[in-house]
Parts: sequence; C-alpha cells; structure tokens
Amino acid sequence: MITHENFAPDPWQLRETALDLGVLAQSESVFAQSNGHLGWRGNLDEGEPHGLPGSYLNSVYASHPLPYAEAGYGYPESGQTTVNVTDGKVIRLLVDDHPFDLRYGELLSHERVLDFRTGVLSRSVEWTTPSGRTVRLTSHRMVSLAQRAVAVISYGVETVNGPATIAVQSELVANEQLPTTSGDPRMAAVIDSPLLPEEHYANGTRLRLIHSTATSGQRVAVAADHIVQGPDGTAWAAESEPDVARLTVTATLEPGQRLELVKFVAYGWSAERSLPAVRDQVEGGLAGARTTGWQGLVDAQRACLDEFWSCADVEVEGDEEVQQAVRFGLFHLYQASARGERRPIPAKGLTGTGYDGHAFWDTESFVLPVLTHTAPYTVASALAWRQSTLPRALERARQLGLEGATFPWRTINGAECSAYWPAGTVAFHVNADIAAAVERYVFSTGDREFQRGPGLDLLVHTARLWRSLGHFGADGVFHIDGVTGPDEYSAIARDNLYTNAMARRNLRAAADAVSLHPDRAPDLGVSAEEIADWRNTAARTAIPYNRRLGVHEQSAGFTDQEPWDFEATSEDQYPLLLHFPYFDLYRKQVVKQADLVLAMFTCPDEFSAEEKARNFAYYEPLTVRDSSLSACCQAVLAAETGHLRLAWAYTREAALMDLDDLEHNTRDGLHMASLAGTWIALVQGFGGLRRIRPAPPADPQDQPSGIAGPVEPDAAALFAPRLPSSLTRLAFNVRVQGRLIRLDMGQSTVRYTLLSGGPLTVTHHGTRVELTVDTPTDLPVPPAPDSPEPRQPKGRAPRT
Repeated sequence: MITHENFAPDPWQLRETALDLGVLAQSESVFAQSNGHLGWRGNLDEGEPHGLPGSYLNSVYASHPLPYAEAGYGYPESGQTTVNVTDGKVIRLLVDDHPFDLRYGELLSHERVLDFRTGVLSRSVEWTTPSGRTVRLTSHRMVSLAQRAVAVISYGVETVNGPATIAVQSELVANEQLPTTSGDPRMAAVIDSPLLPEEHYANGTRLRLIHSTATSGQRVAVAADHIVQGPDGTAWAAESEPDVARLTVTATLEPGQRLELVKFVAYGWSAERSLPAVRDQVEGGLAGARTTGWQGLVDAQRACLDEFWSCADVEVEGDEEVQQAVRFGLFHLYQASARGERRPIPAKGLTGTGYDGHAFWDTESFVLPVLTHTAPYTVASALAWRQSTLPRALERARQLGLEGATFPWRTINGAECSAYWPAGTVAFHVNADIAAAVERYVFSTGDREFQRGPGLDLLVHTARLWRSLGHFGADGVFHIDGVTGPDEYSAIARDNLYTNAMARRNLRAAADAVSLHPDRAPDLGVSAEEIADWRNTAARTAIPYNRRLGVHEQSAGFTDQEPWDFEATSEDQYPLLLHFPYFDLYRKQVVKQADLVLAMFTCPDEFSAEEKARNFAYYEPLTVRDSSLSACCQAVLAAETGHLRLAWAYTREAALMDLDDLEHNTRDGLHMASLAGTWIALVQGFGGLRRIRPAPPADPQDQPSGIAGPVEPDAAALFAPRLPSSLTRLAFNVRVQGRLIRLDMGQSTVRYTLLSGGPLTVTHHGTRVELTVDTPTDLPVPPAPDSPEPRQPKGRAPRT
C-alpha cells in the first residue's frame, strides 16, 4: 500500500489521494477503526463496491463442526468463526435518481485520511453523475474510544453545478453478502446468513435491529439515531424489515446549499441477557451518544489519544516510511485493546476475518509487551480474559491427562478450536507465554493486587502443567517430550528449547508470586513442597546444546537432522507449508519462524553474549520467515549481536508487513503481532530494552523451600541503545515499574530522562545509572561488535 502511487508516507496519518479498486480490500483493512469492543472496516460509506464488508463485535462468533477424516481422542469438536454483524456504517446516496457508485459516472477526486491523533477517518469526493450533475461529498467516521458501544458518522453533500434532488439512505444491514474465499488456510470460513432476526424497528429518525447468532446463541442489537440538517423542504421517512432498517432523507439542493446528516450507532450483545435487556442496552448507549453530540465525541476521542501518545509515541528520523508505520501500528494496537474489557485481542484485531477472528499466543508474546510499556491497563484487561477462561483450560488439561491448565492454541471463547492437532494439542508453550505476560505486566506496573488475584491464578495453574507434562530422566534432567514450539516446521519435538526455557521462567515466576502472597496459597492448594518442586524442576530443566558445534539446539537432536535443500527451492514455493508435506518439513533443518532466536530474546539470561552470536549465525541461514511473527524477533537479535544493517532490514519488513501487503493477505485484516513488531524492533532491538531475572543459584537446594521469603526480581530495566547508520535519531517513551522513561538516541550518545515517578536504577550497556525526575543523563553509545553478517536462505533475505 505505502508504495502504491495513491499513498504517501505521512508521520501522523494514512492518506489515500485517489481510489484504486484493485487495492480496495487492502485499504478497507488499513483504514479500519475499532475500540476493542466494536470494529468497522474501512468500507466506502455507500457500502459498494467493497472487498470485504465488515462490522465486528469482540467475541461474537458462529460455531461449526470440525470435520476429521479420522477421529481421534481429544480432538476439538467444533470451530469458531467471527461473524459480520449488523452493518451500521452504510449511507447510500442518490443524485437525481442516479445511485452514487464510483464505478459509474465520472470520479473527479477522491481522498481518504485516517488521522492517528484524532482517530477520525475523513473522506472527500467529487463525482459527476452520468447525466452531468456534479456533487461534493464529505464524511467523517469514528468508533468511539470513550463510549464503548458507540460509532458515529458525519455525512454531508452539496451540489456544484446546478440544482439536484438528493436522497440519502442511512441503513442498518444484517446478513450482508460476503465474497467467497480462496483455499488459503489463513482465510476465514464464510458462513452464510449467520444472524437470525428477532426484532426490527423504525420510527422518526430511529432505527433498530436485533438478531441472534444461528449457532452460538448470542444476541446482537444495533440501534441508530440521526440529526438531519438541510434546506427548507427537507423530509425523511423510516422503514424496517427483518434484515434492513432504513432512514431516507430527501432534499432539493441548489449550489451552495448542503444536506448534513449525523448518524449515531450503538452496538451491544450478550449470550445471557433477554431481548428487552439487550434492546435497552443499545438504546441507553444511543442516548448517551446523542447527549454528547458529534463534537463532544470527537473531543473525547482526541483526549484519549492524546493521553496514549504522551506515553507511547516513537520518533524516527531517517526513514519516513518507518516513522509512519510505527505510529500506524501503535494506533491500531491501541484501537484493538482500548475497550476490550475482559475480551481477547484477536490476531487480526477487529479489522477483518483472517484466522477466523481467533486469538493466539501472538497476543501475549507480541502485542502485550508493547501495551505493557505504553497502555498497561489494556494488558490487565486482556489477561483477565485469559483468567476468565481458566475453567475451560483446566477441563482441557484433564481431558489430556494433565495437571493444571492447558490453554488453547487458537480460540474465541476459551475452548480449543484448532483441528490441526500438532499445534492445537501440543503447542503447550502458550501456557508459558501467558505466564510471561503476567510476570512482565506486574514487574512493569507494580500492580500487586493483580498479581495476587488473576495473575496468581494464571501463574499457578500454568506452572502445574509442566510438572505433569515432563519427566526426570535417568540423567537427573527434567525433559519435556513431544511438543511443538513457535516453529511449526519442527513439530512434536523433544526438549524444544523455547518451551523449556519459558517453562523454567513460568515455574520460577509462580514460586515467587505465591511466596509474595502466602495468604492465597491455601485457596490454590499450593504447599511448601510444591513450591520447592517447582524451583527444583526449573533448575534441572533441559536446555539442549550441541558442544561439537558450540550452539544451542532448537530441540534435542535438531542440529543432527538433514538440512533443507534451499538451493532446490524456488521463490514461488514459499510459504513451504503450501507446497511441501509437513512430514518432510518436520524432519529437516528448516525453520518457519524465529524459535530459538525468540528464546534468546524472551529468556536472555539463559545465554551468554558469545552464545547468542553463535546461535544467531547458525539459525539465520535456516529461517525462511513463512510467518509475519519472525522479522521483528530476528531484528532484535541482529541488533543485539551487532548486525545493525540486517536488523534495520528486518525492522522495515516488520513495519511494512501490512502497509506493503508483503504476505498478500492484508485484505483479510491487519497482522496485530507484526504491527507490534515494529515497536519491538525499534525499542527492544535498537533501544535494547530488556528485563533480566537474577541468575538462579547453581544448586537448586539453595533455593527457598518454603512459601515465605520470595526471590525479589531485579529492580533495574536494562537498555543497550545502538542505532543503524540509516537513522540519525530514535526517541521513545516507555513505562517501567510505574515510571515513564524517555530515551533520545543519536549515533554516538543517548539521553535518558525520567519523566514521572520516583528515582529508578537502569543499566546502560551494563553500567548502572540512577535516574531522577527531569534530570537528563547523557551517555556515550559504544560501537557494535564487529563480526561477519550471517546469510539467509536463498531468496529469503529481508523484503525491503
């Protein structure tokens, strides 16, 4: 998109200067608006033409049976797919009986702008009808961050070259016809007519439709009200039927006269409440929106975003595309989470139906780290959703014969809905990813109340899984067999290093948290013996290492497998999963996405600097990046090991994943994890932001054995800033332990400023630095290590 002639880099907005129907579906995704509860794709106001119409409510879905050629014990029985709920953004226009359709007549100009500071999508159009009458159209659209249930549109039309009879039709439309999908497994399943009508209403300027989902038993209500302003003689009438409610406004306009419509829309849903209760819910939301008014909603939106950007903004000097991309990504991450309120953050947010609207481990491992340091209240909400699904996770563990909880690989309501069992059943690292998100949030915010409540529930039940999943071998080492790590091209492996390292982290975090809150131990059934066992297991967990090569193994025996023949693999055979059988991928040295490299990022204290350099050099030529999750991880380790040019190339790939449509599926929605990856690459890669636990004692017997006496985490945040030659400056704010820190980086020096909070100790390239409020500290940036840059597989260099 960003390289398309109709789009140009802009630091604070996404601007489209002309309309190209060939990229309409992609533009609908990048122009999408949401607040974590409600999402509207960036469809044209008139509804057609469209690539994929979309209005979404978080966790409203259709369930469907999962077909299996051969049934197996423990296979999930049903899948879940997000549904396109009632569309409240449709406003059709007729000019002298000519429908306003950009495929007909003459389009004189067309511009759309999504402003990251206001959250408003603006559109301006000049169009001439087939009979020669020209009209000028402007619209402004917003999904409210302040009023969770509300979206609003301001719509105006005027004639340019003579009088015209204007008809504006504002609609609520259910069960819109959707396009068919391809065979790509990333595409969402299309479910025809998922909504069953229960009530329709139209009176005055008010509209309402209530439906229930055909398979999941959820009730969805949508209501709209309007303010109409026009010349004398302007009239309107409302009508409704089961799937459509419509307000038609008519007026005769002379040049210079204008017909204006403000449309307030309120959404609500429930799986429990009665029809009258859900009806009252949306009517109440609508009344609140009407009282606030258009300008009041705009002002509240700006206030929300001003607060967010004061903590989250990243300034990039030297690359205008990445400057736009990082703000674009942060804006969409905030939209996806701001009002989620104990609901998941799907892999595509509420921007499209890709991945069927499911939430994955992407949320905890990529999205939540960014939000923890920029908008931490959203993290507490997302983790509270995970805690609310604990009963299903506990039930799933019992089904698999395990203790503790087994969280799903992909889900909407907390139940596993992946039919691909090597991921859906054995990607147990999801447990540790959730635990790490809890640990990270508590460390960064100091929210001990959350740690004592939902956090402790999650840490304890995730930790219990590992002790029953693994075993102590004859070598006295704790092994975890038959799991799938982040690299889905190496499934059903023994001692996947990422899984094992994260399990160690999970076990230690659970032990520390229970020790901090011993009063809750009886409620959770945690004994001093279980704490001691967690610590002992963590200390003895296998970390595979090939001494002959001097590198860690992604999983036990991985480095002894036959290497993939990259020379015989053509560029059009990627992604490999669509062109080769999984069994062949599983038995070769080929990596879909950063796995061991990700482990070095998430568990940095497991590796020395020399080991990181050797490991990165070994795995870089094996990693094909058939996942959008990979580039940012490789960027971080490339920066840490001194390969700044390569790190910058990966940063640009992560940044432009959706804006350049690098994986050719932006039409299905934005990649939230890759959007997060831009911030990760910049702040944790070039900024070097880390937080490392104190190294555990060499002898596990030296660990505390009782519930009292916790091991307190290191209070210092670690930074190792270093810029690539492509940049002249990088500046960002981060929240750490309840403080707000600013780093302003140049090529040779960096300035640390503590913007709020009490004094804090950080480290700068290993040197401890005491920060106090409003007293900047300038420090030199040491040169990067000098070593040969590793190569990538043939044809898989960063896509920039």
